[in-house]
Amino acid sequence: MNQYLVVGIVFLVVIALLATNKKIVETLKNIYKIEELRKRVIYTLGLLLIYRLGSFVVIPGINPNLLGEGSQYADQLAGNGLLGLLNTFSGGAFGNAAIFALGVMPYITASIIIQLMGMMVPYFQKMQKEGESGRRKMNQWTRFLTIGVLLLQGPAFIANLYHMVPQAFVYGNSFGFVAYATTILIAGTMFIMWLGEKITDKGIGNGISLIIMIGIVARLPHALLAEVNARFQTSTGSFIMLILELVLLFFVFLATIALVQGVRKVPVQYAKRIIGNKQYGGVRQYIPLKMNAANVMPIIFAQALMFIPALFTGTAFAAAFSSMTGFWYNFTLAVLVIAFTYFYTAIIINPQMMGDEMKRNGGFIPGVKPGKDTVNYIDTIMTRITLPGSFFLALVAIMPALAIRFLGIDQSFAHFYGGTSLLIMVGVVLDTLKQIESYLLMRHYDGFMKTGRIQGRH
Repeated sequence: MNQYLVVGIVFLVVIALLATNKKIVETLKNIYKIEELRKRVIYTLGLLLIYRLGSFVVIPGINPNLLGEGSQYADQLAGNGLLGLLNTFSGGAFGNAAIFALGVMPYITASIIIQLMGMMVPYFQKMQKEGESGRRKMNQWTRFLTIGVLLLQGPAFIANLYHMVPQAFVYGNSFGFVAYATTILIAGTMFIMWLGEKITDKGIGNGISLIIMIGIVARLPHALLAEVNARFQTSTGSFIMLILELVLLFFVFLATIALVQGVRKVPVQYAKRIIGNKQYGGVRQYIPLKMNAANVMPIIFAQALMFIPALFTGTAFAAAFSSMTGFWYNFTLAVLVIAFTYFYTAIIINPQMMGDEMKRNGGFIPGVKPGKDTVNYIDTIMTRITLPGSFFLALVAIMPALAIRFLGIDQSFAHFYGGTSLLIMVGVVLDTLKQIESYLLMRHYDGFMKTGRIQGRH
């Protein structure tokens, strides 16, 4: 019972801290006072609850009793890096063989493909420049491609599940059952996409991002309990070690927030223009260049490549990369993250376009000549701020492995010390808080901070 006592104490401490913070209590009251904001928050929570309920509805024809915690399937899932990560992103729906098992990952995959095509294929480049109509066309293409990805991932999921626990299939693994189960998985993912769009339109925050974050956070209590169990079974100083782990996790969150929020503000001065009796321009604005402009994408790309060695089973090459806590695995992962950070930043940040836009609007950077010098100046700044950002992102990527290897933290709990899980949680929470704060400030209420606002650090 000691582990349950520790979890209870941690929970009570968190509740006590929130209750004694008058600023947070006052902010919650202000949120309730604004009718539109209150409705949006309740609407968002309601749709997220529907998503979580669907994560426990098992595909008909599969015995859920053979897939639960403590089963052989759950142990195999926990020991598999890729499948364990997918299970974390889906909030456990993947491990439950639920109707939402594939989550929104097929949609994310399709979005990445469409985004890359928008940078390389002229047809999609033209659509990007068409404004709102072009954006609708791109979204339609993304939905069609999502169905195509699901037609591949659905049967693959069923085949992998049958390979691990064939006894869980009540009616066997016939072609009819695979087609039937794939149809359910496609419908489940499309329904999640619809929930995400509704949250974005009528709720608070980005719907798809919130759904991913809720799936990750939903695994936190289970991961914490697994860590508590592991600690109390191995040593006598378990309570002190657990507290140190939570303190370390707190500082990791603080450092990640600094990475996500870090920006370099480049001043831009706009020349005065007098048209009739009105004066335009003559003001100074700033271009916020983020230290981590690539966000979580470099880690996603790097982790995808790290599963390639597994294809060469039985070779020394595959053995060197078989353990996620091994030196060569983490060294290669860190190098790939640094390389992809520069690559993806170069794709999404276009100094030439920024320079042309400033020139068209009569803007210039003080002390820098317009044209080529401005482009080179912005490019130099991006190169300099991306260097520390890429190294920090690489450290975030390998933090789970360091936590497992040097602190002996349970693998499921170690996911929260870094990688995509940590970056998604921090990024989504900050974006959602910014939206809520904008509603509060619009109605002349204070934001979340005693002084200042939730914004990038520079």
